[in-house]
Amino acid sequence: MGCGILMVVAPKNFRDEEFMIPKQIFEGSGLEVTVASKGVKKATGMFSVTTEVNKDIVEIDVADYDVIVFVGGSGSSIYYEDKAALGLAKQFYENGKVTAAICIAPGILAKAGILNGKKATIWDSGDGTFIKILEGGGAKYTGADVEQEGKVVTANGPQAAKEFAEKIIELLD
Repeated sequence: MGCGILMVVAPKNFRDEEFMIPKQIFEGSGLEVTVASKGVKKATGMFSVTTEVNKDIVEIDVADYDVIVFVGGSGSSIYYEDKAALGLAKQFYENGKVTAAICIAPGILAKAGILNGKKATIWDSGDGTFIKILEGGGAKYTGADVEQEGKVVTANGPQAAKEFAEKIIELLD
């Protein structure tokens, strides 16, 4: 297929299942996965999964990939104000590529300005913090496990990881 998937994880405290499950599904479908993060060669999940980091987010050339996936977990909020991460989300979206995020990571897409007027979902912390971030970016929060509008895919947490990955693959066909 030759489709490259870029998975962006936080340097620490990414959500293990939101990384591992989609990665296994992507690789099982013959897709090549590159793992990117910020400032580290190895990233660590909330529950001790570690992964090698292939590239720093500042080194990414959008032309090399068909999909960007922002993995959630408490650490992913570091990208909410990160110019490189927000720029990547915007570039993938503007180039008509699949732009995806799970858990609290859809907040990155909201802050990059690409969810305006779109249906989207995000993890509900109970106090509405993350829903407000989504809506602050102009998104219409649906509360669905997985939401897709055009080439933008959002999911609300680890229980949605399998469906999230399958939806992304569907968009590549």
